[in-house]
Amino acid sequence: MKQFLHILLIEDDPVLATQLEGFLSDAGHIVDLAPTGKDGLRLVANHCYDVVILDLSLPDTDGMELCQHIKQNGESILPVLMLTARTALSDKLAGFAAGTDDYVTKPYQPDEVLVRCLSLARRRDLHQAKALVIGEMAIDLVTNTVSRQQQVLHLSATDKAILIALAKAHPMPLGRLALIERVWGNDIHNSDVLKSHIYTIRQQLDKPFEFPMLKTIHGVGFGLQESA
Repeated sequence: MKQFLHILLIEDDPVLATQLEGFLSDAGHIVDLAPTGKDGLRLVANHCYDVVILDLSLPDTDGMELCQHIKQNGESILPVLMLTARTALSDKLAGFAAGTDDYVTKPYQPDEVLVRCLSLARRRDLHQAKALVIGEMAIDLVTNTVSRQQQVLHLSATDKAILIALAKAHPMPLGRLALIERVWGNDIHNSDVLKSHIYTIRQQLDKPFEFPMLKTIHGVGFGLQESA
């Protein structure tokens, strides 16, 4: 599995955003930039992130409200690291009430931000379920085995990574680009590699059974279905 993080940075200051994005990218992580809250919500809805770095002061929305919206309407365990110049205890308590998982106050050192992101991602992994069950399919995250109707499927490590990404996104589908980023990061740019793995997954997951679970959603990407 990948060692990098896929990070969403919601920051309206172009200088700060560029500096932090450059530092995190140089450290081997994938960073998407959003200058407004609206852009941030769109990206959260269309990608799977390990951490969101959220500036408290944005031009189009309050960071507290945006954090709350992400937690209530997105993946609730998606960690949010808030960047703020506010140091009062009341401000921090309000942030935690809105759902933020950690704070870094400005001015900050980029390496501190990275350490906090890595810590939040590890914390999320520890709290995730040890198994993912979608209909007839079960993924044991401890033994790294995939089964359907209790029959173990013979899949490569990459095939399993693809299914895990789709299972975590379920019931929402994942776009091709989002799926590639989730499994390979920036290592490949050829969608034929994904196409090849989708084929081998279907030979194991779908072909021997009554109905296909792995669905191609035209114009979107791929998703899992629990029944015919």
